[in-house]
Amino acid sequence: MRCYLHAYLLCTVFTFFSLLYVYSQLASTLEDRDERSGGGRISGSSSHDAGHALRKRPGLLGLRDREWGQNSEKLSSATKEPKNDRSHLAVVACGARLEETLTMLKSAVLFSRKPVHFHIFAEDDLHDGFRNALEMWPVAVRTTFTFTIYPIAFPEENAIEWKKLFKPCASQRLFLPLILKQEESLLYVDTDIIFLRPVEDIWGLLSQFNASQLAAMAPEHEEPRIGWYNRFARHPYYGKTGVNSGVMLMNMTRIREKFFKSDMTAVTLQWGEILMPLLQKYKLNITWGDQDLLNIIFHHNPESLYVFPCQWNYRPDHCIYGSNCQQAEEEGVFILHGNRGVYHNDKQPAFRAVYEAIKQYSFGEDMESSLLQPLEAALQAATHSYCGLSSHLFTKRLRESVRLVQPEDIGSQANIIPVPDAVD
Repeated sequence: MRCYLHAYLLCTVFTFFSLLYVYSQLASTLEDRDERSGGGRISGSSSHDAGHALRKRPGLLGLRDREWGQNSEKLSSATKEPKNDRSHLAVVACGARLEETLTMLKSAVLFSRKPVHFHIFAEDDLHDGFRNALEMWPVAVRTTFTFTIYPIAFPEENAIEWKKLFKPCASQRLFLPLILKQEESLLYVDTDIIFLRPVEDIWGLLSQFNASQLAAMAPEHEEPRIGWYNRFARHPYYGKTGVNSGVMLMNMTRIREKFFKSDMTAVTLQWGEILMPLLQKYKLNITWGDQDLLNIIFHHNPESLYVFPCQWNYRPDHCIYGSNCQQAEEEGVFILHGNRGVYHNDKQPAFRAVYEAIKQYSFGEDMESSLLQPLEAALQAATHSYCGLSSHLFTKRLRESVRLVQPEDIGSQANIIPVPDAVD
């Protein structure tokens, strides 16, 4: 009898300690999960606090976080195709940028044969201007796009500093992955962009991303001898000459999931956690604002960037000292970027001629006679400048884009996929 009692007591003790072990493991798992959720929480007003907390974590916990981040990347390693044929284009407009932005949007709908949704971030006093102008476009044109207008929104902490960084509101683009959480992918462009090729063509580059790439930009310069970053930058930058953020294609799902390396801490940080610490570290050394911050991020994470050719972001730098964009020489310019204010002054008349031709063109008119011919005449008058000598590259692809949409009126093209009326 005593032997049975002894065995019973041993079984009871063993069961008790087994249950205690299981409970402790469960509690530890839940604690780790809560800590990871807190570390990865994206909040505009607390990104600095979250990043600070991550940097103070012990090495072992930091290692677990890095492993968790790597596993998350593996889960989303397959390139996500867009849910439908619609492209998503974002732009940020502040100050006197209404007309310039509308001209950019006009170029987007003129040549695209698939629907597009515009995400327009603008100061409050510009909202009515955008809404009224877009709703006045012909009904047939409005069936090819939808739009949403958003207010300018920065993290409450240091909001004024973010808004005034480089150009008014330009750094808004950094927060698009955190604001447009429902979007998987996005094409961001500056207001001074003119599309000479359908939007869906650059949107299609998303399918060329490999398993680690989450954004795409063009080099800042093709020729290092005239490059800015490699000669003057006081901070890290991508590659040999840096990248230009005026045209930026993003897989936003991957951006939100990625844990980024940096030179601030050995612990990897998510997008919402890394921006404020970077600004605080480099704000006295950056010249081009948010573009510099992007260069710093991709300097430390080069495997995350897809670099597309200069013809997708053709700027005066590619012709002001002689033509140096070989891809444009071969295939023409796909997207024209009129930085340096060249659409509104006489410094680069070839760039201004393209902008004016798109702005003055009336929907429904014959593109050959009302767009191409006036543009080519204006470009002939601009051959006294280096960019003017390269202006045939501006119409090389444009002529093909016109040919694809010209057979029928823009609103009744057989291949255009109609979408619901504009919304905001």
